[in-house]
Amino acid sequence: MARVGWESEAAAEPRATLIDVAGLWRILVKQAGVIGLGFALALVAGAAVTLLTRPIYTAGATLQIDREAEKVVSSEEQTPLDNLSEEFFQTQYGLLRSRALAVRVAESLNLTRDESFIDTLAGKPRAAAARPMTTDERRNEVITLLQTHEGVTPERGSRLVAVTFSSPSPALSAKIANAFAENFIGAALDRRFESSSYARDFLEKRLAQVKSKLEESERDLVAYAASEQIIQLPTGGQRNNAPETGPSLASANLESFNTALAAAKTERIKAEQKWLQARAAGGSGLTEILQSPTFQILSQEHAKLVAEYQDKLRVFKPDYPAMTQLKARIDETDRQLNLEAENIRQSLRTQYEAALANEKALAGQVNGLKSDVLDLRGRSIRYTILQREVDTNRTLYDGLLQRYKEVGVAGGVSSNNISIIDRAEPPLLPSRPRPLLNMALAALAGLLLGVMMAVVREALDQAIRHPADVESVADLPLLGSIPLLKKPLEPREALADTRSHMAEAYHSLRSALQFSTVDGFPKTLMVTSPWPGVGKTTTAFAIAQYVARLGFRVLLIDGDLRNPSLRDLVGAEGGLGLSSLLTGGALLKEAVQPTTFPNLFVVTAGPLAPNPAELLAGSRLQLLVAEATSLFDMVVFDGPPVMGLADAPMIGSVVAGCLLAVESGRTTRAQVRQSLRRMSLAGAHMLGTVLTKYKSNRASYGYGYGYGYGYGYGDPYSYGHDAGVENSKPKPGGLAGVVAQARRLISR
Repeated sequence: MARVGWESEAAAEPRATLIDVAGLWRILVKQAGVIGLGFALALVAGAAVTLLTRPIYTAGATLQIDREAEKVVSSEEQTPLDNLSEEFFQTQYGLLRSRALAVRVAESLNLTRDESFIDTLAGKPRAAAARPMTTDERRNEVITLLQTHEGVTPERGSRLVAVTFSSPSPALSAKIANAFAENFIGAALDRRFESSSYARDFLEKRLAQVKSKLEESERDLVAYAASEQIIQLPTGGQRNNAPETGPSLASANLESFNTALAAAKTERIKAEQKWLQARAAGGSGLTEILQSPTFQILSQEHAKLVAEYQDKLRVFKPDYPAMTQLKARIDETDRQLNLEAENIRQSLRTQYEAALANEKALAGQVNGLKSDVLDLRGRSIRYTILQREVDTNRTLYDGLLQRYKEVGVAGGVSSNNISIIDRAEPPLLPSRPRPLLNMALAALAGLLLGVMMAVVREALDQAIRHPADVESVADLPLLGSIPLLKKPLEPREALADTRSHMAEAYHSLRSALQFSTVDGFPKTLMVTSPWPGVGKTTTAFAIAQYVARLGFRVLLIDGDLRNPSLRDLVGAEGGLGLSSLLTGGALLKEAVQPTTFPNLFVVTAGPLAPNPAELLAGSRLQLLVAEATSLFDMVVFDGPPVMGLADAPMIGSVVAGCLLAVESGRTTRAQVRQSLRRMSLAGAHMLGTVLTKYKSNRASYGYGYGYGYGYGYGDPYSYGHDAGVENSKPKPGGLAGVVAQARRLISR
């Protein structure tokens, strides 16, 4: 069919954007419940997070960093170092965030030994840890927590810097914030002291002389120890590079071997006692035998076999084959038990012999080391004298070095360009969580989540729910939308009331059918559906009834030979019907029954046939249609469902047009496509679709397919402006018709 447009491309282009926005609005309104659910869940989650989050208190100290100008020459000429540059302040901020400063804070507050500090900041008790922390791990954890919870915020346009610290404890936050400020000043002073060179030449020279003397005395001591083979072991608190002052190697070896000998004697005594007990004990009374897993398993197996033998002995004699086998298993278990007991005794004997040999070997080593220690004492006299000389030189060197450091510290005390303006005080209110901000973010996230859920649900929803869904899937004009009746109202009652919504909708459908072909109403029409229960019978009856009201003679035929339902709807009698006509058992005039509606006649399905497909496949159906069209102005078939049956395509191939009924909310897009494909393969001419059981209360956001199409209720048979067709496609009138026609043109 040719496409005729009633608006230009220029006008249609902006309309497409509006329709896309309207489609999005339709989805949002349709999925309002899902959006509300997402919004509510996000609010509940936000409230839960806010209530369950630990309060965090932030305390801050304010520092002032001033200009620093140093004298770098001894004359009156001075070179001021402009430290107010951006690089200088960025360096200071980096120092405030440095790991070195965090280490100073941890050491000054002794946080590495505070068991509760990590628990407080990390939010997890140490008792739940897999293993205790080592000293280095605890130190690293403390430093990491300090750096993580510290904040450095410079005030723009000033020399002030706020150093903050956040923790669950207000007092702890203030304490650590002040510690950061104080240690930052101390670190700055230390760096200045280390870089200064105030008149320390004398101490440096003296230190060099004493150091040389100390090294010489240490070399003499080491040389004598090497020549005399005197080896002193280092002590735990000994300094690096210092001669060993601990016990000699021989003494240490003697002590070690003597300790090992005592332990070996103890082990030998224990092993000997166990062997004596094993040798004296008979049977399996030894503790090691009873505790053996293998012996326990064998004992359980033996007891089980004995119990089974005693139980079967009540029924069978001892020489019965099964009893003989069972007795053999019991004997084998006894043998294994005795063997396991003997193995354990031999193991105890072997342990005793090994312990005895070990004791003898250690005793020989101890006797040899005793003579070595006595010989070493005679050769250690000179070594002791040299050791005293080394100690004297080292004491002198340490004293000069300490004095050297004190002079350096005293020289830089008066120079400091960093000061504390405001010390940190314990905060009264927590800085986190922030309920209003959390709830605002939760609300925003809930809206986004709800919209995403709505879009995803709409994309996954394959059911036909709205008129626009039908046209987008079927690529056929939607000739009408039939509302869902409210119980207990029946379709026949609603159709009888010309002012009802259903009656108005079928009036519009009748008008659309009148313009669906160039000759007006199709001479033969079949109403079908993908599945039963869609409302095709009511639709076929309504179309036949309302066309008959226009003065046309209409024949309504129940074409569903498997599950007929038209007879009850129109109140016709049983007997002869379509099956009788197809089998040649009756003439058309004999099967036609008048109804209570003027100009409307009906042919029921007739007796149920065992092979409806074979009846419809014959030539009698075409002859019946030809005869009916010669006697009536219009023939309407209440056809069978399309899916799963061959009946509907057969009827559709002989009628002039077909109408597919689609149930809102139940029929899926795949079912519509499959139904149209089957009808197309059979050569059926599809005029359009009709949406049944449509819930109009969900269409407030509008498609232009409502039930009031712009015509009044004064003449129930009026159809002049309620629907129209342009080039064989219906076009609703009024604003609804404009929107519907625009959607079809844009979709093309």
